[in-house]
Amino acid sequence: MSYHQAVMASSPAATAVVPASVVLERLPDLDDVRPIDAAEAFRDLPGLVLLESARPGRHGRWSYLSADPIVTLDERVGDRGPSPAAGPFRSAREELARMDASAIHGGPPFLGGLMGYLAYDLGRRLELLPRLAHADQDLPDLRLGLHDWVLAWDRREGRAFLAGRVVDGDGTTLATRLADVRARIADRTGSGASAQGRTTSTPASEDEIVFTSGLDRTAFERGVEAVRDAIARGEIYQANLTRRLAVPFDADPWPLFRRLCMGDPALMAAYLDLGADPAGGGPRAILSASPEPFLTVSADGRVSTDPIKGTRPRGRSRAEDRALARELLESGKDQAENVMIVDVLRNDLGRVCRPGTVRVPRLCRLERTAAVQHLVTTVTGELADDRDVFDLLAASFPGGSITGAPKIQAMELIERLEPIRRGPYAGAAGWIGPDGAMATSILIRTFVADGRRLTIHVGGGITWRSDPAAEWDETVAKVRGPLGAIGGRE
Repeated sequence: MSYHQAVMASSPAATAVVPASVVLERLPDLDDVRPIDAAEAFRDLPGLVLLESARPGRHGRWSYLSADPIVTLDERVGDRGPSPAAGPFRSAREELARMDASAIHGGPPFLGGLMGYLAYDLGRRLELLPRLAHADQDLPDLRLGLHDWVLAWDRREGRAFLAGRVVDGDGTTLATRLADVRARIADRTGSGASAQGRTTSTPASEDEIVFTSGLDRTAFERGVEAVRDAIARGEIYQANLTRRLAVPFDADPWPLFRRLCMGDPALMAAYLDLGADPAGGGPRAILSASPEPFLTVSADGRVSTDPIKGTRPRGRSRAEDRALARELLESGKDQAENVMIVDVLRNDLGRVCRPGTVRVPRLCRLERTAAVQHLVTTVTGELADDRDVFDLLAASFPGGSITGAPKIQAMELIERLEPIRRGPYAGAAGWIGPDGAMATSILIRTFVADGRRLTIHVGGGITWRSDPAAEWDETVAKVRGPLGAIGGRE
């Protein structure tokens, strides 16, 4: 067996002998380079993926960049309905099994594997739902690329790495592809040059981008009342109602992503290149500044999810900020909404976790970003021995925080009230490793460039206590931040 020398993350001076089928190298030249700037060296490659944790926190340690996947899986559900025998993840399992699953302890959790997104409407392969809303974006419901190399940044330690995993036992191909990555990095940073001084500036906004809502205020408030009526009839306890804003757009979406990331740093930002519109439109991509993790799984099967329910803005002074936080923490509506979603997620995890392991170690804690403050709860569990991350996704997708409770009844109501299918919005983006680890985010505060238009959804959880006018105003406030970041307005 051949071997490869790798510098481990736990000690910059230590080396360890690892099989050549898994590669991990330190890249000091990238330590001070922002991932979004390093991505400029790979933008000519197809399938660019940037998953960036742009602010510290329990989920904010690692950022990942890759491109040019070995293979790309596109799943289009349409209206075929559920197929529990095969499910939507059979091909993903097969492709991931081609990759070496050896571990390097102390390095990045992700050394290569699947990267991409699951659209909200992938749920139609998991549950039987009505077919009422119009699907007007020709995008995959599942898009996952098998990436044999990845650049990783450790925000906690300030270190960058290059990692790779052999596919089909072909170490020669991996070595060639890693050499190309190294050459691009060297060209980007320059020999002996200061990486910190070579970042790419973000282009200034040109004309203001004016978005139009697919639901006007009257229609949205009628939807809120319809949810309240369903609650009064005992059909549901809560539903997440959204509206979509859109503007014609066929330009390069990457500059918009750079602007988006210059605003409030996102806990789980993501850029997913989807290639050109096959119908002759412009480039397609997902641009996300999500604050919400979905499912995280360690290689030994420990699961966690952190639903967000309950939001207030940050105050203009310390006193106002504390008053808004106190208002949120004391809000019966927001706490009830959070707890209802926690019950949904406990049920979802309970379907695939070992009995007795599903717990709620943190309930309705306050978490802040530069723009808002949230109520966040943590639910944990341990996967059963005969279950994997794809079973977990099948049991939990879409996330309860963007559907409602009970989940299926809430999704049925959403289909009746929202005239346009959600597409990637409210789905999930992230990575899945061959060792059984996974990290994903909920695709909220997310723009979708479909080659013809740029869209963003905004909404919130509706309960019996919801006031229709206040719920509309909340959507206006929520979307103002991401729109303003890219030079747009409603």
